[in-house]
Amino acid sequence: MKRFDIMTLFPDLVDTVLSESIIGRARRAGHIVVKTHNIRDYSEDKHRRVDDTPYGGGRGMVMMAPPIYNCYMAVLAETKAAGAEDLSRRVIYMSPKGRILNQNIARELASYDQLIILCGHYEGVDQRIIDEIVDEEISIGDFVLTGGEIPACILVDCVARLVEGVLPAEECHQDESFSCGMLEYPQYTRPYEFHGVKVPDVLLSGHHENIEKWRREEALRLTAQRRPDLLRKEEGGS
Repeated sequence: MKRFDIMTLFPDLVDTVLSESIIGRARRAGHIVVKTHNIRDYSEDKHRRVDDTPYGGGRGMVMMAPPIYNCYMAVLAETKAAGAEDLSRRVIYMSPKGRILNQNIARELASYDQLIILCGHYEGVDQRIIDEIVDEEISIGDFVLTGGEIPACILVDCVARLVEGVLPAEECHQDESFSCGMLEYPQYTRPYEFHGVKVPDVLLSGHHENIEKWRREEALRLTAQRRPDLLRKEEGGS
């Protein structure tokens, strides 16, 4: 069973997103465990304060190390109490400074039993907590968001769907965009004709070899047109 522990200031936001659709069903079926941990609950301040002004000056606030560390230790204690202290785990900080998430990284992370994800906010978190507990920083793209909650949800969704039982069959993600090194071919369903455009005849032929050939050709065409960098990577073997 895959376990995701998300340390955040906004647990309701994360729970709302990850309680719907395929991920929500996977949680209810017991294929994955997603637990949110409110960092404010571990503040050492009576007002549950978790941030302070940055040393050296500058605008904004920085999340303090002690509440995050206390939350992290509580996650480890909870994991141990559940009889799962021997899980292989990786601690991830969602950060624009990290590796940009892709399907290969998702596969790497899917090999761990437990992912502990730290969501930053404001101007980020004290560097000392990153140095002490974080194994890796991961970004979802070259842009800045108001917090790490949405990126954390994206990471969980991306990794969780690779867990056995989350999708109905392995073939569900074998031919998807990026899984095979290319963008996915176009998909069609009923009605046969929509606004004058008909479903390609080959898809109605019942000839599986021709259908697979068409799909690969379309995937190559779309990838060359929209993401030629993916083809260059495949040719280079990286």
